[in-house]
Amino acid sequence: MKILVFNCGSSSLKYRLIQMPDECELAGGEAQRVGPPTAAPARIYHSVGGGEPQVHYAEMPDHGTAFTAVMDLLVDEGLTCDAVGHRVVHGGVLFSQPTVIDESSMSRLEEISGLAPLHNPPTLNLIRVSRKMYPALPQVAVFDTAFHSTIPEKAFTYAIPQDLSQKYGLRKYGFHGTSHEFVVEEAARMLQQPLEQFSAVSCHLGSGGASLCAVVNGKSVDNTMGYSPMQGLVMSTRCGDIDPALTLNLLAYTQGNEDSVENILNKQSGVLALSGVSGDIRDILTLRGDGGRASRTAEIYLWRIRKYLGAYLTVVGHASAVIFTDTIGENIHEVRERVCRDLEIFGLKIDLEKNRTADSFPCDVATPDSLVRILIIRTNEELAIARRVYTALVSEHRSAAR
Repeated sequence: MKILVFNCGSSSLKYRLIQMPDECELAGGEAQRVGPPTAAPARIYHSVGGGEPQVHYAEMPDHGTAFTAVMDLLVDEGLTCDAVGHRVVHGGVLFSQPTVIDESSMSRLEEISGLAPLHNPPTLNLIRVSRKMYPALPQVAVFDTAFHSTIPEKAFTYAIPQDLSQKYGLRKYGFHGTSHEFVVEEAARMLQQPLEQFSAVSCHLGSGGASLCAVVNGKSVDNTMGYSPMQGLVMSTRCGDIDPALTLNLLAYTQGNEDSVENILNKQSGVLALSGVSGDIRDILTLRGDGGRASRTAEIYLWRIRKYLGAYLTVVGHASAVIFTDTIGENIHEVRERVCRDLEIFGLKIDLEKNRTADSFPCDVATPDSLVRILIIRTNEELAIARRVYTALVSEHRSAAR
């Protein structure tokens, strides 16, 4: 079965055509600068069979036109698919499993589109265009929040009036679930442990968003993100944890302008606000030698990760591993070192030389006597989605055959 996976960002569209179940990538790429015109033209980086990406320019004012442009490239290569998988950032309480898309599920997706206003609406636009152009293709939604549906009530409940929580769905949902689930499965396989007995802390540290996930017996029991992806770690432009009273003050300062406050906390905060020069922690780490603002920014960024890592190692209890993944987690050895250093009380010992020279993944950078392994695993959300789509469609086919 050839599954075409779409991973829809706010201004981008990643895609992979994967042959299942042997997990062979046939083609893939990314449409960039989707949406209103920018200084540089919109383009698609497209590769076939693992070859070098080729750049194709196309007008892509929305994700529907980006989808059409991608499909044109695949058709030109003579490539077809048997099913389509869509990453949907927020499934709310309505979706906790991969879901075959039909009119009923589309209606329910529309109901919760406001839970992730930057991501769900463009994804729904893409799904509508995809279903209209290819009505015979089965299409499946895979939800970033689904892995966190196992978070217990004591962890997902906010201490606010419960009638409001129930009426408006005000609770922790957690995010980056597709990535966390993928690396946890890979880590259990790497350490040759049954997934249902595997416990770990997964650190998804991206150049934009970032979160930690506490995993017990293969299931998510907590995630640093909450009702929205703003909670938790200091991120590129997101504030992470703040006192709610600060938000109330910001509303007062802006004369009740909710959009302005949301923009401040989601797009003007984090590493960008602390440093004043860049939202990318990689840039900050190269500048911190001045002992000034860059150094302060790095300390705040790393402090938050260490704090949550210690908390989640306590929540997990007997962790088999701490896992680092995504752009920063995979590639910046200093972040891993400074996060894990001096945590022997948790059974964690990092091998500084292995960590500094790690360049082939997956790998283990803990010392031989470390009670908890320190793993670097390259995430692959598109492959994770393809696996879920394949399982869902095979299961549906078997049920229909009974």
